[in-house]
Amino acid sequence: MNCHEERLEVATTGRGLVDITADVQHAVRRAGVTTGFVVVFCQHTSCSLLIQENADPSARRDLLAWLERLAPDGDPRYTHDAEGPDDMAAHLRSVVTKTSETIPVHGGRLALGTWQGLYLAEHRTRPHRRRVALTVVGS
Repeated sequence: MNCHEERLEVATTGRGLVDITADVQHAVRRAGVTTGFVVVFCQHTSCSLLIQENADPSARRDLLAWLERLAPDGDPRYTHDAEGPDDMAAHLRSVVTKTSETIPVHGGRLALGTWQGLYLAEHRTRPHRRRVALTVVGS
């Protein structure tokens, strides 16, 4: 049994999705694991992780539009706005998505479906540098 840990730093350009599938796959390769799993954990409360459609960008646009309707920026009912009108909305969007994903590894590769990719979802409107912890376990 092998256990390998890494940290990724993901630069975002503001609200949107950043495909981190290849970065995680490279970590699995460096770990030398052919069968096992990888746990991916986002170390922030205003961004999240999503497994989402990777072929048609309209699916990702629709997802972001839905999150905007669900948790709009600057809602006057929010009391938490220390970092601006997108502050509480970002936290709410993170709550309805995920801060971690566990992905099986088969044959040394992420066992994602044909049209699946792993994305960091930036919920803030300005750019950030986000930390993602990876733990690869297997043999």
